[in-house]
Amino acid sequence: MNKTRLEAFSDGVLAIIITIMVLEIKVPHGTEWSVLIPLIPVSLSYVLSFLFIGIYWGNHHHLMHSVKKVTSGMILANLNLLFWLSLVPFGTGWMGENNFEANAVLVYGVILLLCGLAFTIFQKQIEKNLHESVELKNAFSSLTKKGIVSLITYSTAIVMAYVSTIISGLLFLAVAIMWLIPDQKIEKAVNDLK
Repeated sequence: MNKTRLEAFSDGVLAIIITIMVLEIKVPHGTEWSVLIPLIPVSLSYVLSFLFIGIYWGNHHHLMHSVKKVTSGMILANLNLLFWLSLVPFGTGWMGENNFEANAVLVYGVILLLCGLAFTIFQKQIEKNLHESVELKNAFSSLTKKGIVSLITYSTAIVMAYVSTIISGLLFLAVAIMWLIPDQKIEKAVNDLK
């Protein structure tokens, strides 16, 4: 399979995920500013989830820069990642509709944890087929460390959901900030190979 096809499919699925999330925000009846107040939790959960989906899209794109040939392991790992990402709208909607209650935050955290784990699996599938480049291997090592920190942070956020959903939310945000700017090391290492 051509890597462009894998990227195009992934881009399409991620675009649909974002579309589903925004459709969950119901238009209020009335034109007073006060009718927007109940939408604040839904909007906050949407913004957080949009950020996560955007981050996955950007980092997926950077990972794909290192791919020369797509393997069946990569295809399956990518499908696994897209499956867990497709559950983000459910977690987003439930958390927003229920004002960030503990059970909803816990489920959202579990979904994010499974997305992070799936991304790590996808990364490892790509890493198995890397060029013999020290810079590229170092770049992937850096990603692995960020991935481990993310998984630990998500796990902590899940446990904290019953202590303080605010702390859980801040931990989710911390992971997003850590991944917000994709690691340029992969792109640089791939460009150096050319």
